[in-house]
Amino acid sequence: MIHTTHSLRVRYGETDPMKYVYYGNYAEYLEVARVELFRSIGISYNDIEKKGIWLPVSEYSIKYLKPAFYDEELTIHTYIEKLPGVKIEFRYEIFNAQNVKITDAKTTLFFLDAESGRVIKCPDFLMSFIQQEWKTENE
Repeated sequence: MIHTTHSLRVRYGETDPMKYVYYGNYAEYLEVARVELFRSIGISYNDIEKKGIWLPVSEYSIKYLKPAFYDEELTIHTYIEKLPGVKIEFRYEIFNAQNVKITDAKTTLFFLDAESGRVIKCPDFLMSFIQQEWKTENE
């Protein structure tokens, strides 16, 4: 398993008139956390794309437990719980400043060869970064 955390502060433009985070903005929060997970294991999303690999989202699910508000600091826990094949699955938990879990979410992305447009298995270069950081539940 790989587990990372990333914090961000809710900006005014991300909220509705009640100052709740607009539900559509959560997808961007998850993307930021996912990109930061890759960066934390030693490779940037940009570097992955430069090697001709795209990672389109094929599934997205989210459960809103409590609202997030303007100017609140959120902590996003991002997990990869199984080694990727042709797809990679991420699980997320978002906590507010009081450390209350406010959101559960999942995304599934697949590996796409940018040149051929074909779905491929996780490239070896990326798998090596993932395996290097992989931890068992007891670690």
